[in-house]
Amino acid sequence: MKRIYLLLFASLSWAQTYDTVLANGRVIDPESGLDAIRYIGIRGKSIAAISATPIQGRNVVDVKGLVVAPGFIDLHSHGQDDENYHYKAHDGVTTALELEIGVSPVAPWYQSREGKALINFGASSGHVPAKMAVMHDTGEFLPRDHAVHDIATDEQQLSIANAVRQGLDDGAIGIGFGIAYVPTTSPEEIWKLFQLGATRHVPVFVHMRGGGAVSAVQEVIADAASTGVSLHVVHITSSGGGNTRTCLAMIEGARKHGVDVTTEMYPYTASSTRIESAIFDGDWPKQTGLTYDKIQWVATGERLTAETFAKYRKQGGSVIVHGISEETVRLAVANPSVMIASDGRLVNGKGHPRSAGSFSRVLGVYVREQKALTLMDALRKMTIMPAQRLEASVPVMRNKGRIKIGADADIVVFNPDKVIDKATFENAAQYSEGIENVMVAGVFVLRNGNFVTGVYPGVGLRTK
Repeated sequence: MKRIYLLLFASLSWAQTYDTVLANGRVIDPESGLDAIRYIGIRGKSIAAISATPIQGRNVVDVKGLVVAPGFIDLHSHGQDDENYHYKAHDGVTTALELEIGVSPVAPWYQSREGKALINFGASSGHVPAKMAVMHDTGEFLPRDHAVHDIATDEQQLSIANAVRQGLDDGAIGIGFGIAYVPTTSPEEIWKLFQLGATRHVPVFVHMRGGGAVSAVQEVIADAASTGVSLHVVHITSSGGGNTRTCLAMIEGARKHGVDVTTEMYPYTASSTRIESAIFDGDWPKQTGLTYDKIQWVATGERLTAETFAKYRKQGGSVIVHGISEETVRLAVANPSVMIASDGRLVNGKGHPRSAGSFSRVLGVYVREQKALTLMDALRKMTIMPAQRLEASVPVMRNKGRIKIGADADIVVFNPDKVIDKATFENAAQYSEGIENVMVAGVFVLRNGNFVTGVYPGVGLRTK
């Protein structure tokens, strides 16, 4: 009998022992509103306990004085490789998704990353890469010739739509659009693909048409209203510019009248793109109000002149465009309906600082220093809001962006007094500070501010 009791006691004791316990942390969960000192018990890939009193674990990590929050979800991350995943993790991101431009074909893109990713990944089925392939465009990442200037025939449009549809069959997270990069694309072609998204019950993620922010918002809202598709407008501050306030009011008005539309922003006063893209076609200084010295060549950091602009445009490459006011950034970051997303991509350490520092910048600059929004509100924009944007079509998102029992153990632990971005326009390849621990599926990828080597717990997120 004594042995039975001992075995029963041992069994119960084991049942209450967790693989990892995050102890004494300030746990913030924007979904429930929890903001209190708690002990988080993790078993396997999931959160198994949230306790106000100490609990046992094989590995107990004291996080006293630190914030424990759901891992950040980046809906707009072009950098989808090991280099970029490391900068993402050091910025608190546990899921990074390529949803604006997207990819095509989809299946091999996912297959090439399985078992090799530090954080979770995923992509939309992209209209732009599908169009580039069908029209034999010679651009790198973004189109530069045939997909920009040629009007697609009916046969080509059908081939593009079929490629997008095949991507959805392969589990892509919605449909991605970069309408500004393919300006000869007709409104009808866009509308038909919105209709496809509605039929397949997946969202569309849209970089709107150039030539006027207000009319661009009107186009995509009208298409969403007439098809019933869920619409996500990317980087509202860089697309909206001086009309961002009006664009946000239009989006909010559409939401009030039943259109499922959301938006995002990155917390910087400059955008980034390819110099050879359609953004710089025609009389772009007159159309945008920008001058050559507002354009920064990423490779060297130099500001451009008319002569160097012409030289680099023939060559092709990344530029940073200094054209967003600080007032516009503050307006959007404080708006409760605007999510945070990076739009980031580093290539061999070169790129825009948003690639490495977007989330820490919001926490350090706009929460702690400027008090433009509360910590709870900032975390809401980075966790539960993007999770909810996707969960209707991507079921696994129902267990992300939350600190609750049964949720995936994708967790970030940071110092609210020290968290800050370090990446600059001159040197973007600098890790954020103050992000102490990051877990993906219950596995530490960052521990005490240092990367854990040899772990690749990230998985591909799909609609099925």
